[in-house]
Formats: sequence, structure tokens, C-alpha cells
Amino acid sequence: MKQVQQIHAYLIKTNLVNHTFTVSKLIAFCAVSRLPHSLAYASSVFNRIHSPNYFIFYVLIKGCCDNGDPLESITLYVHMLSCLNELNGISFSLPSVLRACGKLSAIREGQQVFAQVLKTHLLCDPFVSNSVVRMYLELGEIESARRVFDKMPERDLISWNSMLSGYLRAGQIELASRLFEEMPERDLVSCNAMIDGYGKSGSCELAKEVFRMTSEKDVVTWTSMISAYVSNHRPIEALDLFREMLSLGVKPDVPAIVSVLAAIADLGFIEEGKWLHAYICANKMKLSSGFIASALIDMYSKCGYIENAYDIFGRVSHERNIGDWNSMISGLAINGLGQQALEIFLDLERMDIKPDEITFVGLLNAFGHAGLVDEGQFYYKIMQEKYNIVPKLQHYGCLVDLYGRAGYLADALAVIQHMPVEADVLAWKSLLSASVKLSNVVIGEIAALQAIKLDPKDSSSYVLLSNIYAKAGRWDDVSKVRLLMKHRGVRKIPGCSSILIDGKVHQFLVAKDMDLRYNSEIIAKIEQLVSRLKLEGYEPDLSQVLQDVEENSKESLLYLHSEKMALAFGLLNTSKDTPIHIVKNLRICCDCHSFMKLVSKVCRHRIIVRDQNRFHHFDNGSCSCKDYW
Repeated sequence: MKQVQQIHAYLIKTNLVNHTFTVSKLIAFCAVSRLPHSLAYASSVFNRIHSPNYFIFYVLIKGCCDNGDPLESITLYVHMLSCLNELNGISFSLPSVLRACGKLSAIREGQQVFAQVLKTHLLCDPFVSNSVVRMYLELGEIESARRVFDKMPERDLISWNSMLSGYLRAGQIELASRLFEEMPERDLVSCNAMIDGYGKSGSCELAKEVFRMTSEKDVVTWTSMISAYVSNHRPIEALDLFREMLSLGVKPDVPAIVSVLAAIADLGFIEEGKWLHAYICANKMKLSSGFIASALIDMYSKCGYIENAYDIFGRVSHERNIGDWNSMISGLAINGLGQQALEIFLDLERMDIKPDEITFVGLLNAFGHAGLVDEGQFYYKIMQEKYNIVPKLQHYGCLVDLYGRAGYLADALAVIQHMPVEADVLAWKSLLSASVKLSNVVIGEIAALQAIKLDPKDSSSYVLLSNIYAKAGRWDDVSKVRLLMKHRGVRKIPGCSSILIDGKVHQFLVAKDMDLRYNSEIIAKIEQLVSRLKLEGYEPDLSQVLQDVEENSKESLLYLHSEKMALAFGLLNTSKDTPIHIVKNLRICCDCHSFMKLVSKVCRHRIIVRDQNRFHHFDNGSCSCKDYW
């Protein structure tokens, strides 16, 4: 800027400051250079010009819009109209003014500018017409944007892509798909947008179809497809695609790395996470860029390696964003470390960092998993009174879970009944799970019926209701629930446990009998373990068999739970100094929990189980959850 000021001084000294063309170049440079205070300097020079021309107005209007002052862009445009008699030169400024209207959600002003476009017959100018379409899309006026799009005399690829992106942002996936098929030509922007849109809408196969038909792929194409797999809970395919991307020499960007870390977190296998962490370090990617640190903290936490998460958190101590703090608190929460989560929160407060809504979701979850009811109630008030955060559905859900896990079902139900918004299915299911654990049929029925009403296709609500009836011995009601599921076409999600051995994922489904689907060696190992554990006082918890069968059959059914089979397979294929890491898609049952504790003691083997809700670290006969889950 010092050099700019010297040039300006020379223009004044030589009287060239009154030369319109020369001074316009000075303003143009200052308006678009993004140097500190350059835009203000451009405005200062502009205010001393007696007769600015269209070009000077244009560069200043564009500069204001590009540099975060859209209101000034509109003000300058109005000033230009009042200064200049003819409208012939406004076409240059219109795209920036229309963009400014979109940024400010100024729909009335935007409509007025569009009226000028029609009046001056500038709709045939592709730069102007595309800007009108984008403005209406930015304002959320999808139908208006489409009407302008249909009236355009000529549509170029930018026009089609703008309309396509607008439909996708608005969640209009069917309209976007139809438009995509109608496009006379497509480019990489079109294909990337559709892959991303299909992925976010749950149409992963359609995203895959577009991905495979795209011949020339860039890093955005690969990242969009990886993200589509991750958002649709297909982590193995996301990881496989990432490896394919690397094998073809495509260097991943930060969003790709973050997506793959999320896939590994979903899988829960630390070997893959350590490999990707090593790749990040080898390629000198900064942990503080693009939330890589947050994703690493989240990945290590969800793989049960909270010490590694702490290490990453410590490394970015001087560059932490609120996402890093939130990831650390949430990670401690799912590992049942409520007191440590509170300590992190207190550190955050001491550093004068303002927590957000997500911070308190993580903190309340941590209290819920650790049984810290008083702390949960206290910080729920702090959230509102000190930080002026209005509770949302997630916060009410955390409160319901906090009370439910602690056995205060009446309090949990009262939270739902007095919420200012209608409870979602997660809140009712949380209450239902607590009711099953405490065998409270009355509240369980209320919660189940509400959950089924909100999401009639979710099998878990029917299964939990069936379980609570089974625990109470109401087998007729169990049959009614199963018939209802059959009538509605709802299929129960089978219990599935996964274990990673030598880089390969092995999955075990819950079995109904001693059939040949599973290796006889695994069955023999389970029977051997049961015999050893009974000498240590193990008594199979037959109440966990929620089927109307003979007592002597119940014990056999318990042995075929998926996590027991995964454990047996792990013991057969790992050394004692290697922890056995199991990921289960449902909540671990009480019998399997007791079984794991005793196995860790008798076999002197560390066992880590991540179930649907949290982590269980079994070591020498005890569990990190302290039997509270």
C-alpha cells in the first residue's frame, strides 16, 4: 500500500488525478487487490472524483461485493443510476449487484434489479442472465430461478450447472436428476455436483453410476464419491476407493482425508487409522488445516484409543478450533470418561473459548455415560444461563438419556412431555432402551408406540418393545409385535460383530442354532471358554434369551451371540500381547458383558468392544464402564 500511495501522490503532483482513465486504474487495483485497507483507500479516491464513469463504478461495486461489503455494492449501484443518465453501461456492474442481493437475502432489491435487466433487454447477455439465476437460487427462490432459466435465449454450460447446483442445494434431487439427463453437454462440475447430491440424498448407487461413467476424474470427483460412501454408512467401500485413488496417483485433498478418517471411525479399526495418520505425517499435511486434527481425534476416540486422541489434541494446543475441543469431549464421552470430559470443558472455559451447542451435546453425553446426573443438571442450566444457548432436540435427548440410564424413568418421561418442541424418535428410543433395562413395561410401551409412530420402518423400536414383553413373560404380546413387523414389511437388523485380523475384516452374525455357517473350531473354543469360566463362577444370564424356548436350550443360544463368536475367533488368531478389538452394531447384552470380563481375567487378554452406544475396555476382569451402560 505504501507503493500505491506513492503512485497516487505522483498522480496528484502531475495533475493526472483528474485524468479519468488513469485514476480508474488506481481505483481498480485497490478495489480488487485484497491488500490491507485497500478497499477503503479505493473508496476514498472515488469520493474525490467529480464525474466517475461506468468502469470506475463497476470496479468499486465488484470490489465491495467480493470483499465482504455487499450492502455498499448496492448503495454504489443506486448512486451510479442517479449520476449517469444512460443505462447502456450497467451490464458490467449487474452480476456483482445481483450477487450482493443474493448474499444479503435482499429479495425486493433483487427483483428491482431484475426488472432493470428486462427493461434494458440484457437477459440475452449470458453473464447477466446467469447472475439472475444464481441470485434467485441464493435467495431460495427455486421456481423464479427456473422461470428465468427457461426464458434465457441462450443457455451455456454455466447456466445448466448453476441450475443443477441450485436444485441440489435445495434438496430437489429428482428435479436435479431430470435436469442432469436433459443437459446437452456435461463437464466435470456437472458430474461432481451430481455425485455429491446423490450421496447426500442417500442414493449411493446412483452416485456410483455417475462416478464410473465420468472418464476424466479430478480429486473432487474422488472425494465426492468417498464422502457419498461415508454418509451412507459404507465405510469399507470408502476405504477401498481411497486406496484405488492413491494407486492411480491422485493426491487426496483435505476433505478426502477427513472423509476417510470418518470412514475408519465408523469401522472402528485402529490399524487403518494409524496407517492414514502415517500418510498425513509423511505428506506433511498440517493438522490444523481443514479439521484434520478434529477428524483424527474423532477417529482415535471411536477406535477406543483415547490416549492417541489426547496426543493429537495436545499437538494442536496453540491452533485449536472449537471443533477440536468438541471432538475431544465427545471422544471422552463415548469412552465413558465423564470426569475427564468435564476437565477438558473447564480448560476450554479457562482459555476464554466460547463453547457452542455441539460442545454441550458432547458434555451432556459424557455425563450420561458416566452416571453423573447432578453434573448433567448443573451444566444444562449453565448452558442456558451463562452462554445463552437455547436447548435444541439434541440437548433434550441427552437429558432424557441421562435420566434414563440412571434409572429415573419418570424424570426422563417428564423431560419429553414438557419439551417446547415435539420429541424426535431418538428421544423416545432412549427412554425405551432404559425401560427395557429396568423392565418397566408401562413407560416402555408409551415410548415404543411413540417411536414406532414417528418412524414405522425402524426395526429397533419393535425389537425393544418385543424384548420388554419377553422379559415380562408376555409371549402373546411378543407374537403380536412380530406379526405387526411382518405385516409392515419391517425386518429386524441381526446382531453383527466385526473383528480385523491381518488387515481383513471378519464379520459374525448372531446364530439361531449350532449350524455349519461357523467354523467348528470357533464353536469348540466358545464351549472351552464356557467350561473354564464356570469354574470361575460364571452363571449364564438366561434372562437375556428373549425367545420362548425350553430352559436347557437358552444356554446354547447365549453362546451363539455374535460378539462371543468374534471373541473366540480373535483368541484363536491373535497373540496375548495384542488387544482384541470388536465392533458390534447393537448394544452388548448383560451376559456377553459378564463373559468378556471373565475372559479378560482368565485368558489375560485385553478386549475392547465398541457397541452401538459406547466403548467397553475389558482388562483383568473389570470393564471401563463400571457396569454402567
